[in-house]
Amino acid sequence: MKSKYLNSIIAAATLFMVSCEKDLNLTPTNEVTADEVYSSIDGYRQAFAKVYGSYALTGNQGPSDKPDVQGLDEGSNADFLRSFWLMQEFTTDEAVCNWGDPGVPDLHRMEWSSNNPFLTGLYYRSIYQITLCNEFMRESTDSKLSSRGITGKDADEVRQFIPEARFLRAYQYWVLMDLFGNPPFVTENDPVGGPLPKQIKRADLFNYVESELKAIEGALKEPATNEYGRADRAACWALLARLYLNAEVYTGTQRYTDAVTYSDKVITSNKFSLIADYTKLMRADNDKHNRSEFILTINYDGTRTRLWGGTTFLVCAPLGGSMPARDFGVSSGWGGVRTTKALVNLFTDSKDQRAQFYTSGQSLEINDITKFQEGYAITKFKNVKYDGTAGSDPTYSDVDMPIFRFAEMYLVYAEAVLRGGGGDKSKALDYINKLKDRANATRIGQGELTVDFILDERARELYWEGFRRTDLIRYNKFVESSYLWPWKGGMKDGTSVDPKYKIFPIPSADQMANPNLTQNPGY
Repeated sequence: MKSKYLNSIIAAATLFMVSCEKDLNLTPTNEVTADEVYSSIDGYRQAFAKVYGSYALTGNQGPSDKPDVQGLDEGSNADFLRSFWLMQEFTTDEAVCNWGDPGVPDLHRMEWSSNNPFLTGLYYRSIYQITLCNEFMRESTDSKLSSRGITGKDADEVRQFIPEARFLRAYQYWVLMDLFGNPPFVTENDPVGGPLPKQIKRADLFNYVESELKAIEGALKEPATNEYGRADRAACWALLARLYLNAEVYTGTQRYTDAVTYSDKVITSNKFSLIADYTKLMRADNDKHNRSEFILTINYDGTRTRLWGGTTFLVCAPLGGSMPARDFGVSSGWGGVRTTKALVNLFTDSKDQRAQFYTSGQSLEINDITKFQEGYAITKFKNVKYDGTAGSDPTYSDVDMPIFRFAEMYLVYAEAVLRGGGGDKSKALDYINKLKDRANATRIGQGELTVDFILDERARELYWEGFRRTDLIRYNKFVESSYLWPWKGGMKDGTSVDPKYKIFPIPSADQMANPNLTQNPGY
């Protein structure tokens, strides 16, 4: 086991994990009533652990379940990480997939509809996690605590949980805002079983997320003082920095000065640093060795968090062909996901250790997406420890996934400075060269540090970590003809697509169920 925190997650998941609900104003359905769940401080701890545990588990799958040949059988009930990753990576130059599951080919071709099962899965997963946060906060008021005899230090402990639940809810609303634009909106103040949720406009949701994060900033624990895998003040700053970097997309108004401010808060807290070896970021025991760089993580344990998503997906999905599974700490791969030459060609420096591609038996060119041998495989994620031994289980991954890591803050700071956010250009250059040094890549000079360079550097540093779609949209290179990649828009050499694809549609099932929801333009 990785920590006492993970023990709590597993205990809570065993007792309470449920399948997704489609309405934000529903209380999650449990086998026991709320009064029973929250009758003691242990019950509150378990319910709170469930709020975190829902990031790492699907809620409807047990260890005995088997994947289909492509490992995508969970469909719209998939875990959060895999669902989010598919939307952020399959739609870009960083990932293609040869599987023919309904909805998968549509993502890279950029021709999805409101019935796509994978975008629907992420939408409902985010709503479910918001629902968990709302429920926990409803049950954690002073009056509820008092009526249940939760007092003194126990009550104070629950009160400390509340800002973390608010943070996780704000993060999920950021996800919905970024991908779906105008989702339904409910907080703990809305009555359970009340009217159907109303829709919130993207700019208004931006203001809400910003206000929530600023409201809880001081209540969260100091940077790097909370349990591993739990949110602290640095996670709050990191999300604000990310929010402000993309503010013009969300609201039409630039907020680069604020992006500088909040990325700088993380950097100058002096609580984080880059690990020495980039190639070991995504390893089975990264919880023990990479804490200096990880600001907030989703925790996985191969013997406890058994699912076909999470980092098991990121280890196994790109593993196939002549690639030796034992080198990745698993018994077999799924042979499905690769990258395009657009990402590979960004690594012009042969010394850059971040270029983790498997090329033997693989072609750089992709003439047929359905053939796994076309396109280089990614070897960034390995269920192998620092010492080279395998993780705890040959089927399921131990690799923890960072939601925020320190390197991102260097990149946010540099881009925001270059976009006119103030700050210090010499610091920005120094931060980028720290990333170069860690990668054993050639340093750059001030004249080479441009906004476009940062986009490429973000790809080199953050590829396959769930950033690319958001980055390309911010740079006006996602749907436009200004940047093409193989099979963008369904064409071998790439083509521009309808601007509507900058935002995903509201799932048709939810729009039909809730007349308050207006579909996004073009769908």
